[in-house]
Amino acid sequence: MDSVPIPGTELNVSRIALGTWAIGGWLWGGTDEKASIDTIHAALDKGVTLIDTAPVYGFGRSEEIVGRALKAYGHRERVCLATKAGLEWKNDKISRNSDPAKIAFEIEDSLRRLQTDVIDIYFIHWPDPKMPFEETARLMQSLKDQGKIRAIGVSNFDPEQMTTFQKVVDLQVCQPPYNMFERQIEDALVPYCKSHNIALMTYGALCRGLLSGKMMPHREFEGDDLRKNDPKFQAPRFGQYLKAAARIEQLAKDHYDRPLLPVAIRWVLDMGIDIAIWGGRRPEQMAPLDDIDGWHISDSFKYAVEELLQETITDPVGPDFMAPPQ
Repeated sequence: MDSVPIPGTELNVSRIALGTWAIGGWLWGGTDEKASIDTIHAALDKGVTLIDTAPVYGFGRSEEIVGRALKAYGHRERVCLATKAGLEWKNDKISRNSDPAKIAFEIEDSLRRLQTDVIDIYFIHWPDPKMPFEETARLMQSLKDQGKIRAIGVSNFDPEQMTTFQKVVDLQVCQPPYNMFERQIEDALVPYCKSHNIALMTYGALCRGLLSGKMMPHREFEGDDLRKNDPKFQAPRFGQYLKAAARIEQLAKDHYDRPLLPVAIRWVLDMGIDIAIWGGRRPEQMAPLDDIDGWHISDSFKYAVEELLQETITDPVGPDFMAPPQ
């Protein structure tokens, strides 16, 4: 699998990262620990060397499963672990809290759950307007100086917020949402990261399943599935996005004789993104990893996608619904 260096570090990671939000179960209809561990092992067997998680994914559950999976698999030195800080939960209600004192406590919980003594990439999950970014940044530098983390990242920050953060500490990684349907980062954030030598590690490559090739118009979402509140999955937008996905799927077949899913991942990587996060909960979902490397998206395909998106999605909407209260 293709790999990429993380600027300012000795880390070299696979360009596809395994995302473990769904493995945590919360907002994804529960979890199956054995299937989740088997999924992590399947991804590692296929060359994935970067696993992304967070405490809020299942309120510690995702980190615990990742820790158990890596302990059983061994070879911790070959795997880059990314997790996050700066969110807290009470009674299933999420809020932002980047108080340095809290993060200094929070990282110890993450280290324990992950069964490791160092976190390779540590992100601030969401910007916290109540806490000066410089204070949070100083704590992150302190954690790095102590050897508890190897790289510092921010998730869901805009360029102005990143500039303030970087007054105190250098950033190595930025994690925003990005896929064919959610492209807000192209205008400002991507150029900023390129000019400041910050690796882009984007999440949501399949747009909560819309670009998986498996989404059906009568699909029902049960329990606490976050797509029940995602405006993309509500009429009339749902029909527009499904129509766009079907047309992209036909383009993928015509241009590359490949299914939609690997083409959607390859598109992210060929749009100047360093690392694409791809989630899964069953080991068989890792099979398409074999079909992503060794080829590239053409300019003609990119232009065709641009045209059909303008034709089919008349009421586009971004991923803003996922942001926790400020």
